[in-house]
Amino acid sequence: MIKRFVKNIEIRLAETAGFCMGVRRAVDMVLDMAQHKGDRKIYTFGPLIHNPQTVELLKKRGIIPLKDLDGIEEGTTVVIRAHGISPRERDTLKRKGVMIVDATCPKVGRVQSVIKKHAAQDYRIVIVGDAEHPEVNGLLGYAGGRGSVVSRLEDVDRMPAMEKVCVVAQTTQSLDEYRAIVEKIRRRVPETVVFDTICDSTEKRQAEIKELACAMDAVFIVGGRNSANTHRLAQISESMGTPTFHIETAEEIREVPLQKYNRIGISAGASTPNWIIERVVDTIQNARLGADARGWLVNLWLASVGTDVYAAIGAACLALAAQYLQGVSFSILQLLMAASYVFSVHTLNRFVDREVSGLRGTFREEAYAKHARLYVVMAFLSMLLSLGLAYLIGLLPWLLLALISIVGALYNMRVFPTGWRFRRLRDLPGTKNFFMAAAWALVIAVVPYMDWPIEVSADMAVAALFIFSIVFVRSALSDLIEIQSDRLLGRETIPVVIGEDRTRKLLNVISIFLALLLVLSYPLKWTTSLSFTLFPCVFYMWICFELCDRKTALSAAVINGLLETNYILAGLCTVGWLVALRLLT
Repeated sequence: MIKRFVKNIEIRLAETAGFCMGVRRAVDMVLDMAQHKGDRKIYTFGPLIHNPQTVELLKKRGIIPLKDLDGIEEGTTVVIRAHGISPRERDTLKRKGVMIVDATCPKVGRVQSVIKKHAAQDYRIVIVGDAEHPEVNGLLGYAGGRGSVVSRLEDVDRMPAMEKVCVVAQTTQSLDEYRAIVEKIRRRVPETVVFDTICDSTEKRQAEIKELACAMDAVFIVGGRNSANTHRLAQISESMGTPTFHIETAEEIREVPLQKYNRIGISAGASTPNWIIERVVDTIQNARLGADARGWLVNLWLASVGTDVYAAIGAACLALAAQYLQGVSFSILQLLMAASYVFSVHTLNRFVDREVSGLRGTFREEAYAKHARLYVVMAFLSMLLSLGLAYLIGLLPWLLLALISIVGALYNMRVFPTGWRFRRLRDLPGTKNFFMAAAWALVIAVVPYMDWPIEVSADMAVAALFIFSIVFVRSALSDLIEIQSDRLLGRETIPVVIGEDRTRKLLNVISIFLALLLVLSYPLKWTTSLSFTLFPCVFYMWICFELCDRKTALSAAVINGLLETNYILAGLCTVGWLVALRLLT
């Protein structure tokens, strides 16, 4: 379990919280389909998973849940949800001529096979679970009319006489209840075969919630109220005598008297994404601490991270490093141009398609929702300021910055012809991380120094590669963290395209390349000796790799701030180098 200690408050988060593998598989499957669907809609037969927030986000990407199949058109794509469906429902889909994509959880698929096999051998099938749950309804279809559902221990007494019976469990059933029911069935039916079909993830969650409830003053169970496994976790916690609150979102915490509890445990159902859980953890912590408990300096830092002011300051720091790597004189205009451009682009991008992009579910969401107009106005003013500063630097820098801004605006627009696999630049795999790093490198290290005739020097190339590497690593690491938070990222991000392990290997290669570049640049007379002084930025990258490779108790805002601190570190290294030069001369 992951613990957070703040003063006398302990918040303990269950390790098993977040999407289970079956849910993650189903979500990844439909997201990959949505990436290439064009203008077509994709339907799921019922909600893909039992989490309203995730289902709503999927709707924004054109993935629509169907209550029934009436009126559905031939050739439509229909995804079978993670809970599975019955053979009769599958036949109905086939007769309607729809394209079927099976996202049934493999654990559910195993139960279906067990039922089908034993029903064919004249066993009566007993399914222990919730009779109204879609998974159980689907499983009954495989029993061929020989199945029945047992929801409670008392239901066993009402079972008809049977010669032989096959007992299976809904994959999210309570293990203790299942064992008790099985024992009672065995006493009634001598020839009983039993299969442990409860998902491993469910068993671990239930075992952990018992431990959590015994150790905590109160427990919060996060997840949809229509989620059977989430509801069961809440029941288990309540049975331990611990005050238990079943909530769907962090907003519901405001109604709970948190001041009564010093030790708070948090767990979640298998279909609850980590980003919702993180919001709950942060909300509880902030509510207990109060506005000033962490100190005004930390609060100011977190506010700057959330509003992208910190990233803008980081851009100015990188611009300072780029100036002295290239051996040019200090110019405040170049620093201000970089800062205003980065603030503008980052803020505007968060509002473009924000319901399905990186803003939804993040620590920035609430502030952006409350002050949307202010953010947009500030972003446009910052863009105008950056263009004005570029014009003061020179005509060519102004033209180049305008061109880069236009390309950035086109990134989310449909620029390719209808019928093409990719309609927008954003649809091209891995472009987000590459375009972001390239834009930073060009605006900070290249654009301010362009003049006629155009010439790219070695020191300019080194400065651009330094900034590209720093920003690319930060961007990709941030996406890795978002994936760990079960955020619905698209194939425009490197980790989604090549996978998490390969992304980490790629980032390690980039960091090693950057280390060699900084070490060799000055001896080869490509740059000033500042290249040696910037080496701590590489060490800081490696620290961030460790931070992102292990589950941490730090909040999303803190982690993002720590990643962006590498930009600030580059500026501090440059200032230290300047001070050292002055002392030595």
